Amino acid sequence: MKRTIFEADHEAFRDTVRTFCEKEIAPNHEQWEKDGIVPREVWTKAGELGLLGFMMPEEHGGGGIQDFRYNAILSEEITRVGASGVGFVIQTDLVSGYLLEYATEEQKARWLPGFCSGETITAIAMTEPGTGSDLQGIKTRAVREGDEWVINGSKTFITNGINADLVLVVCQTNPEAGAGGFSLIAVERGTPGFERGRNLDKIGLKAQDTAELFFEDVRVPAENLLGEEGKGFIYLMENLPQERLSISIVAAAACRAAIDMTLDYVKERKAFGKPVGSFQNSRFVLAELQTEAQIAQVFVDESITQHNRGDLTVSDAAMGKWWTTELQKKTVDKCLQLHGGYGYMSEYPISKAYLDTRIQTIYGGTTEIMKEIIGRTMGL
Repeated sequence: MKRTIFEADHEAFRDTVRTFCEKEIAPNHEQWEKDGIVPREVWTKAGELGLLGFMMPEEHGGGGIQDFRYNAILSEEITRVGASGVGFVIQTDLVSGYLLEYATEEQKARWLPGFCSGETITAIAMTEPGTGSDLQGIKTRAVREGDEWVINGSKTFITNGINADLVLVVCQTNPEAGAGGFSLIAVERGTPGFERGRNLDKIGLKAQDTAELFFEDVRVPAENLLGEEGKGFIYLMENLPQERLSISIVAAAACRAAIDMTLDYVKERKAFGKPVGSFQNSRFVLAELQTEAQIAQVFVDESITQHNRGDLTVSDAAMGKWWTTELQKKTVDKCLQLHGGYGYMSEYPISKAYLDTRIQTIYGGTTEIMKEIIGRTMGL
C-alpha cells in the first residue's frame, strides 16, 4: 500500500537524511557500540545539514518548519540503518517541543542556535531510581533561594545523559501541591554540583549514552525555569503524546527493516536444497508480518496527520505506542527464528535488532501504563 502523507519536499529531505545516514552513521555505528557513545562531531555534521533544527525559528538558526512528517523521516532513516545509538530523536521529537512551547525569548536566544547547529546536545531528565512510569513520585527537589534555584536529587536512564549540554530536569518545587508541585528547570553543562554517573551498560542500544545524573546543591539562575512554576506535570502530559508517537514511528520502521533483512536472508539461505523462503511456513510467517506491519504503518501515518492538525489524543497516542512496540517485538522475534542459528550470532543485524527492540515496550510509558490510560478514557 503506497504511503500518501509525504510530498516532494519531504522526499527531498529523506534523500538528504538517507545519504547522511549511509555516509556518516552506518559505517561507524559498530565502533560506536563498542565505545558506548556517539561522538559529538556527528551531531555538528547533522546540524550543518539542517537535520536537527528544522522545527526551530529561522532567527535562531532553524528551518522554521513545524511539520512532524520531517521528524518521522529522520526517525525512519536512522532506524533503517539500525542506528539505535544516535540520540537525535530525543532532541528533535522530545526536547524541541518543550523549548518551542515554554521557553522565553531570552532562553531561545541562549539555547536554540546551539540546538540547531548540534553544538548543544539536549536531554530531558524525568526518571529516577525509585520512579519509573509514576512521574508524580519524583523526588528531585528544587528550592528557590533569591534569584537561584538549588537542586538536589538524582535521575537515571537518561538518554544523551553523557553528551548532554542542556538537561531539562523535572523537579519537585512544592511538595504540598501534588501534581501542581513540579517544575521544569534547565541545567547546563559545567554547573557546579551537576555530575554524570555511569554510562549504563544495557542489553541493547549499546551506542546510546544512557546515564545516571546527580544534583548536589546545584545552583542555577532563576531564569532557567522553563515555563511557569508548578506547571511541569501539565507540560509533561501535554508533550507525552508526541513522545509516544515518536516511539510508534520507530517501531513501525523497525518492523519494516526486520522484514526486509529477513526476506533477503530467506531468499539466499538454502535448506534441503531449496531457499528457506520457498517453504510454506516461511511464506506464511512473512505474509502475516508484512500485513500487520502495513496495518501498523497506516495507523502511524494517520497519527502523524492528526498530530500535525493538533488532534492526536492522549488515548490514540497510547494505542499506537503499545500496539506498534508489541508488534515490533513479535516481528523481530519471528524474523530471528527464520534466520535459524545464524539469527543468534552477533554479526547478523537481526540479533542486534532483537536486543535493541526490547526497550520499546518499556520507555515512554510501559505497555501496561498505555492500556491503563486507554481504559481510563473509556470511563473504566
